[in-house]
Amino acid sequence: MQTRTLGNTGPVVGALGLGAMGMSDAYGPADRDESIATVHAALDAGVTLIDTGDFYAMGHNELLLGEALRGRDRDSYQLSVKFGQMRGPGPVFGPQDNRPEAVRNFLAYTLTRLGVDHIDIYRPARMDPAVPIEDTVGAIKEMIDAGYVRHAGLSEADAATVRRAHAVHPIADLQIEYSLIARGVEDEVLPTLRELGIGLTAYGVLGRGLISGHWTAGAADPRTRMMPRFSGGNVEHNLRLVEAMRRVAEARGCTVAQLAIAWVAARGDGIVPLVGARTRVRLDEALPAAGLHLTADDLAELEKAVPKGAARGDRYPSAMMAGLGAGN
Repeated sequence: MQTRTLGNTGPVVGALGLGAMGMSDAYGPADRDESIATVHAALDAGVTLIDTGDFYAMGHNELLLGEALRGRDRDSYQLSVKFGQMRGPGPVFGPQDNRPEAVRNFLAYTLTRLGVDHIDIYRPARMDPAVPIEDTVGAIKEMIDAGYVRHAGLSEADAATVRRAHAVHPIADLQIEYSLIARGVEDEVLPTLRELGIGLTAYGVLGRGLISGHWTAGAADPRTRMMPRFSGGNVEHNLRLVEAMRRVAEARGCTVAQLAIAWVAARGDGIVPLVGARTRVRLDEALPAAGLHLTADDLAELEKAVPKGAARGDRYPSAMMAGLGAGN
């Protein structure tokens, strides 16, 4: 697999990353053995960046990855970890906690659950309105100086916050949703990242499955309970966009999912799509996207099929949109 460098100061990683959340949380039951086998298959294929969060199923995801990575050369992969999202028993989410003392506390638990001596990129999951970003990044810098963290990252931060954080310590990358149907990052955030030499790790590149080419209206899935783009009225419109993508994919000789992933990768050398594959079947479909070169004609056809802003519905429920770093 080809590699990419995350910004001017970040690590060199595989051109595709693996998002591990779905192996533990949010998208329905997952199979432990298949999850571990998928991690192994990804590493064997040249995927090196694995993304998780300490709040994914209350630490379950970190424990799962710790088991999957046991015995692997620590220098052969990079761990990206999000922290700070408070939770309660059951499907209850609380506020974000980015206090410096919380940063150190969360990191101690993460290192233990993963069974490693350092995290490659450590980032707050969201911004904490009660804590200046300078204090949070300052705490991450302390952990970098102490050898427990290699790079500082951000997640779902706006352009102004990125600038403030980068002034405290170089930011390797911003993790934010970016796909054919979620392009708000292009307005202010992406130009800021390019100006400052900061990479981007893109999650939601398949729109949580909506633009994977496999989604059908009425499919039973936890996503349909809260995501506006899957709601009645919106989903039918959005699936028509997928059919337009399918025509481009068929002409290109690839699947819809591969086309969607390759489109994100084509947006810049410092952008690494995160693929949320929970099974080897889905991973096997995604991997060829790393070598799929889209021509100017391909990109123009995609722009016609799915113009910017064409999707209906916000990417999160309205209560959650205010805390995000970019719009749709």
